[in-house]
Amino acid sequence: MRMVDLIEKKRDGAVLTEEEIKFIIRGYTNDDIPDYQMSAWAMAVFFRGMTDEESAALTDAIVHSGDTIDLSAIEGVKVDKHSTGGVGDTTTLVLAPLVASAGVPVAKMSGRGLGHTGGTIDKLESIPGFSVEITNDRFIELVNRNKVAVIGQTADLTPADKKLYSLRDVTATVNSIPLIASSIMSKKLASGADAIVLDVKTGSGAFMKELEDAKELARTMVKIGNDLGRHTSAVISDMTQPLGFAIGNALEMKEAIDTLNGRGPKDLTELCLTLGSRMVLQAKKADSLEEARAMLEKVIEDGSALENLKTFVESQNGDKSVIDHPDRLPAARHTFEVKAKESGYVTGITADRIGTAAMVLGAGRATKQSEIDLAVGLVLRKKIGEKVEEGETLVTVHSNQENIEDCVNRIYESYTISAEKTEAPPLVYEVIDK
Repeated sequence: MRMVDLIEKKRDGAVLTEEEIKFIIRGYTNDDIPDYQMSAWAMAVFFRGMTDEESAALTDAIVHSGDTIDLSAIEGVKVDKHSTGGVGDTTTLVLAPLVASAGVPVAKMSGRGLGHTGGTIDKLESIPGFSVEITNDRFIELVNRNKVAVIGQTADLTPADKKLYSLRDVTATVNSIPLIASSIMSKKLASGADAIVLDVKTGSGAFMKELEDAKELARTMVKIGNDLGRHTSAVISDMTQPLGFAIGNALEMKEAIDTLNGRGPKDLTELCLTLGSRMVLQAKKADSLEEARAMLEKVIEDGSALENLKTFVESQNGDKSVIDHPDRLPAARHTFEVKAKESGYVTGITADRIGTAAMVLGAGRATKQSEIDLAVGLVLRKKIGEKVEEGETLVTVHSNQENIEDCVNRIYESYTISAEKTEAPPLVYEVIDK
């Protein structure tokens, strides 16, 4: 086989075989195929696309380019959840202890964030002492005992994806649905879960801005997962505006605690119950979504979900007292109220812009080398569809800087206030199961 022939084949719209795709991924991982040829192939895929069979073969080849995680020592059906990202996306912090409280093993491998705020690990590390630096044996032991544990992503997982993504990033081939789907699903499949629930975001704060693109990505990932033997489903959810109220690591951790206490934002609570119900159903702990949802509502009401969070935190060396006393989480030195300049109704919040407003405070990373300030961020006081009076607070800024002019300007640019009321967008657009 020659790489130039495979580039030409895909360029002309032909279908690559499983063996040809394995040859490409193996050769690129081993440095036998140079970047310039892989770039040409990625561009051919960008324009010609891939069949479902090609996408599954590509994903499987990337999975086996490095280590895979063996979770067979964990009892029960292991269900993983993945979000395509967004602003104020606190779902994992809620879902891990919530679903575990229903008896579903949640063996979560998470990463750090690059963008508006930190990733799941950064948010958890706002709890003093919390650590994901545990051995695989300890990780499995904790999941068997407590039904939940979180560990950092291993560097040896899907090395082909790391190389290919870096190349796509500088060759204008990131926005290709087969390449996006195989990148996401390869990491999920290599992480060892038996079933996968995907939260595919759409809207201004999402990677997929348009609903039809989000549907296509969700359909492709669900097909890949099911073709490769993992029960996979996808919930397409809104990211036109931030999820919940908090944007920032310790602030989102506090919001997760409130949600497990039954006092969280309605949209965050509803999305967690929607995703969590699918996780419980796919773990075969319930016979219907209605039964699964009732189980989750019960563990919030009786306090067992919150107790599970305490156990989870303590088992990974965190200070569990912050669960009962969230004021012990890192706090910024200053708070500022950003007030509405006019009366009316909030008709739009550009999620990616307001996310950037949090990032300039230090809540997220502009580059991989950036240091995160776990204490800073934003708390939204008004969301789409709500009435606001001139002088009323739109957003509370939590900052360790006194000069927040850039942040405030971005907040004002994010909000649209009009005389006519607009209804909030739907939280969930569609569920794709097959």
